[in-house]
Amino acid sequence: MSADVERFRAVLSAKLGWVFDPSDSPQLAQVLAKRAGAARLDQAAYLAKLSGGGPWPAEMNALAEELTINETYFFRHGEQFRALQEAALPERIQDRSSQRVLRMLSVGCSSGEEAYTLAIVARELQPGPDWIVSVLGLDASPTVLKRAAAARYSAWSLRETPDTIRQRWFHPRDGLYELDAGIRSTVQFRQYNVATEDVSLWRAEQYDVIFCRNLLMYLTPEVQAELVRRMTRSLATGGYLFLGHTDSLGSRPDGLEPMHTHRTFYYRRSTVSTMPPPAPAPMPPPRVEKRAETKEPARHSDAYDRALGLLRDERFADALTVIETDPPERPEPRERLLHGVLLAQAGRLRDAETICRRLLDTDGLYADAHHQLAVCLEGAGDVSGALEQYRLAAYVDQDFAMPRLRLGLLARRRGENRVAGPELERALALLRQEHEDRIALFGGGFGRIALTTLCRAELDACGVRR
Repeated sequence: MSADVERFRAVLSAKLGWVFDPSDSPQLAQVLAKRAGAARLDQAAYLAKLSGGGPWPAEMNALAEELTINETYFFRHGEQFRALQEAALPERIQDRSSQRVLRMLSVGCSSGEEAYTLAIVARELQPGPDWIVSVLGLDASPTVLKRAAAARYSAWSLRETPDTIRQRWFHPRDGLYELDAGIRSTVQFRQYNVATEDVSLWRAEQYDVIFCRNLLMYLTPEVQAELVRRMTRSLATGGYLFLGHTDSLGSRPDGLEPMHTHRTFYYRRSTVSTMPPPAPAPMPPPRVEKRAETKEPARHSDAYDRALGLLRDERFADALTVIETDPPERPEPRERLLHGVLLAQAGRLRDAETICRRLLDTDGLYADAHHQLAVCLEGAGDVSGALEQYRLAAYVDQDFAMPRLRLGLLARRRGENRVAGPELERALALLRQEHEDRIALFGGGFGRIALTTLCRAELDACGVRR
């Protein structure tokens, strides 16, 4: 990477809060050359002006246009909107019955489909005409916000929209679909850079629902943590935060309770606030060891210890025999999980899946059980179900390397290198500190070094050079 591109990356991180993967360097070099040329400056002079203390809003807008990814459509990730419609909003409507006001926020709204979907779902549930529903959409790009305000979309943008919703709220116009004025009137849009503070935007307890999907992973850790803090504080008590499948706050985020319904995870603002005072430092994710200390006793049965030792020696059949011939009277979750792992390795996928589902019925935040269920589903050929469970495992415990590795390998298998690269990069970083028991349970007989070598080889195949 050239020094100019590295400096360009640093300026973008400082000004916009964005982080870029090493594989993005060729794109950054092209954008740098293009924008310096448009400004009629050499690259050194352009970077000096861009990083200077004075404002340059037109150029920051142009950079936002060049570098943002705006793939979106109505009702994208429908399971989250089903959770919104059937769980979150009915509760918020009940809580707001005296005020008759619902306020929602779409952070990184792009061309408006997400913000308008929020408005449509709320309108469908609105108890009466005297209720006020408002949605605010935020994005750094003025061009996409202009498209959002126009509210005219192609059939492709409506590809996941239910037919009844399409017929009720969209009107054909000149080969496009124009959103009904009744929905448009409830939604406003505003240009906003998430790396900046805005007191009026983030007033305490003003939103009932916030959607911020697939944005956090593009931000620096400092900006990401600050944005999460702002969103949490600005949610009403009992309000809901929906993140993207690639974004996770772990299973113990400050001020939020993880929720798991409709085959998706989201968060609810705690009724008893635990939010710390404002601070720029990122919130640390929960550690696996802490979960083990609070959820499970430290000691296990002799059968568990013997079986785990046999598993480490790759004596899988012997380990399964120990577990099944000398089971504890009341097996702990980790003992039941080990049984599921050994059953899967013996080809008894249905029995292993049953154990995992029962574990999750008891504790839906058990990341290891989500991962092992994914292994069972993948082995049975249900790749879409496996992807969902791997994502849930990574979502619940963001320090868990193994689901990141599997997500990266599955993306590579589909030829989706842009998806695979970040997952494999994350897996590679996490493997350095992955717990030995997890490597034994989920490594398929491979140790830490072999898994690390596999990660590096797949990253090279993706075109990510380290």
